[in-house]
Amino acid sequence: MYCNLNWTGCAAAITAKKAGAEVHVFEKTDLLLGLGNIGGIMRNNGRFTAAEELIALGAPELIHLCDKNSNHKNIKFPGHEHASLYDVTSIEPDVRKLLTDMDIKLHLITRVTDIEQNEKIIKGVRLSNGDYIEGDVIVETTGSTGPMGNCQRYGNGCAMCILRCPSYGPRISISERAGVKDFSGERNDDKLGAFSGSCEVAKDSLSEELKNQLETTGVAVLQVPSEDVNYDKLEAKVCQQYALKEFAENLVMLDTGHAKLMTSYYPLDKLRKIPGLEKARYVDPLAGSQGNSIRYLSVAPRTNDMKVIGVDNLFCAGEKSGLFVGHTEAISTGSLAGHNAVRFCLGIPLLTLPASLSIGDIISFANEKSQTREGRKSRYTFAGSDYFKRMKDLNLYSIDIKEIENRVKKVSLDNVFNQKLV
Repeated sequence: MYCNLNWTGCAAAITAKKAGAEVHVFEKTDLLLGLGNIGGIMRNNGRFTAAEELIALGAPELIHLCDKNSNHKNIKFPGHEHASLYDVTSIEPDVRKLLTDMDIKLHLITRVTDIEQNEKIIKGVRLSNGDYIEGDVIVETTGSTGPMGNCQRYGNGCAMCILRCPSYGPRISISERAGVKDFSGERNDDKLGAFSGSCEVAKDSLSEELKNQLETTGVAVLQVPSEDVNYDKLEAKVCQQYALKEFAENLVMLDTGHAKLMTSYYPLDKLRKIPGLEKARYVDPLAGSQGNSIRYLSVAPRTNDMKVIGVDNLFCAGEKSGLFVGHTEAISTGSLAGHNAVRFCLGIPLLTLPASLSIGDIISFANEKSQTREGRKSRYTFAGSDYFKRMKDLNLYSIDIKEIENRVKKVSLDNVFNQKLV
């Protein structure tokens, strides 16, 4: 079984391993977690509910690691409640140790470049070094960001983000190599894709006062000079849960190990006009003055059990499986895909999570909405925008852990991801 080692791929690898599979994971860079290395936001709004559902379903490992690495818990920032912020500078080694201790085979700096296929069955993958590896089932978690040509065509050029395509090469779409037609997310200006929604500034480049505020409270809200307010950028953001006017009129900063700016990009000369940021310097993307990575350009059609339509032994998760935003969403879809990949190999019925759980509902809701053009202009996240409103309307949103546990038990799915199937 193969998957890329972002949050989605790590989650899929864990549930597949717990189900009894031999798991090999291929990652083109030298780091696990992909964009999770510059993320950090967990448990805000409906993500709290989904995180506790994952724990009750038997996939607690990555949620617990994020909690353990969170220096700030139960914080508020505009439009968001009870958030946790994990430290992006410490999380990756812990996740790597977890996977290694589980005897999941990690293949780093190993890029998949092609597949071998027999009709609707993928027989194996070809690597950039020429090796050919066979497998029974593939979970594609390549994400939908880049590569450089797409960031040039649909964005402001390569922003030199954490994925480092110039050094490690471009992602490919395994689904498209297998003959499946992927689709793209859209923007209101008829462009494809969307800008990643935040960038990182080195905390040591902040004033001592601002740095201390961030490290003490986890959040700082700085007023943007009126002449620099830009509402148009909100339309291009991938993170619609942060596309609020407060995020245009103010610079919202979060302490995720770096200082996270909740904006896609911001010209450095304008950034340094804001008190406390006179010496600010970007750490991701390095060209944060000019742009950011472009995402949602490669989404595979799938069923609600995460199986790709048109290929017998290919599953998908994360951004590859829909217009999802966030680590929690990645872990949720990845956990289901990895578990179902093993079920497929054994010839037993695949698991579809019910709509009485927020994870099951978002998987089916995003799938349904993506069939329309308007739906492809939306993004789906437990944390905000239209889906969080839906969670509240359907009484799916809860921060009562016991209630969430009972919800999972009611559908007899408690610890389902802990079941050894092989």
